Amino acid sequence: MLPTPSTDHVSFDRVYEPAEDSFLFLDTLSCDRETTFLRQRFAQCSNGDHASPCILEIGTGSGVLLAFITAHSKKLFGRPDVLTLGADINSFACKATEETVRTACRESTPYLNPGHGIYLDTLNANLGDALHSGVVDVLVFNPPYVPTEDLPNPSDHESYNQFDHGTTTFEQDSHLLALSYAGGMEGMEVTNKLLDRLPELLNPQRGVAYILLCVQNKPQDIKQRVQNWGTSWRADTVGSSGKKGGWEKLQIIRIWRSADP
Repeated sequence: MLPTPSTDHVSFDRVYEPAEDSFLFLDTLSCDRETTFLRQRFAQCSNGDHASPCILEIGTGSGVLLAFITAHSKKLFGRPDVLTLGADINSFACKATEETVRTACRESTPYLNPGHGIYLDTLNANLGDALHSGVVDVLVFNPPYVPTEDLPNPSDHESYNQFDHGTTTFEQDSHLLALSYAGGMEGMEVTNKLLDRLPELLNPQRGVAYILLCVQNKPQDIKQRVQNWGTSWRADTVGSSGKKGGWEKLQIIRIWRSADP
C-alpha cells in the first residue's frame, strides 16, 4: 500500500478534508488493474519520443490526491516524467495543494534519485477553463456530487475567495466549503459542465478521465451518455466504496477512447 500524503498543515475550515471519497480515489488509482492500464497506455517508447503525460486534477481541495499521483508517479505510470497540474476555484485550496504536493515529494524519495513526478502548479480556476484543448492526458475529478437545492452564489465568490486581514468569516468559510460538496440538481450541475467539455480537454489519442459519482448522480446514465459520444468512447466503473451510508454509495468511472471501436 502506498502512503497517503500528509495534510496536517491544512485548515479545514475552508478547504475540503480528505474523506471516504478521497481515499477511494487513492485506492482505485493504485490498484493492480488501473496501474496496469495506465502503464500500458503511457508506456515510454524505447526511442524516448513518447511525450511526458500531463495529469490534471480538477478541484484539488487539500491536494491529497494530486500529491499522491505526483509522489508515486513512477509506481502508478511506470515512469517518473509525469507532469501534474491542479485547478481549484478556491484560492485557499490552491495554496494548500501546493504545500501538500511539495511535502509529499520531499518525503517520497531521495532528492538525487527521484521517483516522483514534476509538479507544475495549481491554478485558481473553474473546471478546465484555463487550459487549451487536447492537452490533458489524465483528468481526475472528485466533484461536488451532493444533491442540493442551489449551488453557491457566484456573485459572492470574488470577495470570499481572498484572504483579508488575516481572518475569514463564517459566511466566507461556508461558501468555500460548499463549493466542494454542493452539486445542485441530482448532484450533477457541476459535473455536467465538465462532461460537456471533456472530449475537448482530453488528448484525442491517449486521454483518459476518472470521475467520482454517488448513486444519486445516476452513474449508469452517465456511462451511457459517454458511449453516445461515439463508437470509440468507453466508460466503465473501476472503483467502488462497497459501503452505503444513506444514499451515498460511491463509485469511480473511467472514461477513455478505445483504439478498437
